[in-house]
Amino acid sequence: MSALRPTNDDSAIWDLWLGQFRLPMVNVNDEVGTFKALSEAALTTDALAAQLGVDARALAMHLAALCSMGLVEKRLGLWRATHLARTWLHPDGAGYWCHFTRHVDYNTTLRARLLTSLRTGKRPGDVSEDTGEVKPRSVEWERGTMSQQVAADIANFMHAHSQAPALGAAAQGVFGELTSLMDIGCGSGIYGIEIARAHPNLKVVLMDLKEMAAEAQKFIDRAGMGARVTTAGVNMFTEQWPRGHDGHFFSNIFHDWSDATCRLLAHKSYEALPVGGRIFLNEILMDDDYTGPFVAAAFSLQMLIGTLGKQYSLAEFRDILGSAGFVDVEAIRTGGGYYSLVSARKP
Repeated sequence: MSALRPTNDDSAIWDLWLGQFRLPMVNVNDEVGTFKALSEAALTTDALAAQLGVDARALAMHLAALCSMGLVEKRLGLWRATHLARTWLHPDGAGYWCHFTRHVDYNTTLRARLLTSLRTGKRPGDVSEDTGEVKPRSVEWERGTMSQQVAADIANFMHAHSQAPALGAAAQGVFGELTSLMDIGCGSGIYGIEIARAHPNLKVVLMDLKEMAAEAQKFIDRAGMGARVTTAGVNMFTEQWPRGHDGHFFSNIFHDWSDATCRLLAHKSYEALPVGGRIFLNEILMDDDYTGPFVAAAFSLQMLIGTLGKQYSLAEFRDILGSAGFVDVEAIRTGGGYYSLVSARKP
């Protein structure tokens, strides 16, 4: 029997992948004392971080995931351990499970990375294992240059987990209202290709670093979409963006970067769009109160240990996009697994 074509729902595979965070995260928070502290008092994130001696931003990501698992809860801005955690995860309790969970947690690499990032707020690769000194390193897309082989590896890596959400995004009718869309930070180009395929009157430009654009061209050729999908090799931070597009599309881009960098990207998009132009962010969204859901919270932890960003909520995106001048910020679940499409307009 031959392999099946992708559909727009691969959520079971996301569950399989992100489920690996559960046990290491519980063990890390047991080690730093989260459950004990929140069993004894209700605390804000900042107060808890100060008490535990950990980074508050990283701790907020851990608490969101723990909350989605039913181990802590947030009320009126204060965190508290749930009955479940007070019974089974308090180190002084008769029911304490972590003597066992530490010994059956075989994902030692992930646990170590989560612990380092929680304590320092930095990616593990940014912190010397010998001295603890912070020596920031950058991945290829942060440096703005890479070898063609690295670009090919990144394109294949991103393509693998982008097919279902690309189909979900492409199904949204709003793209049919545009004449030209630029997919910024396109990776393999799967999003722009599928959006163009679904909307025959739409022209799409795939914009990324020149090495990535060359890889995206291979996917365009494979899809037979060269008549309506082209590429542009542009560094989105250092070079001028092409004009003439009434839509900008970003998928899994804003979550790679800090709040300040996201605001910069929003501003650059606003400046390059015409009046009435639209910006689209395809992301897995956190709840507005930052208490889950689990997949978004676990994905945020992946961003914590591997990038400079996190998963954002719609409330945060409304603030970021609004700061650049965009209006009418809204989001819709696309049906592409766990993804939502955030959109806004340049007035």
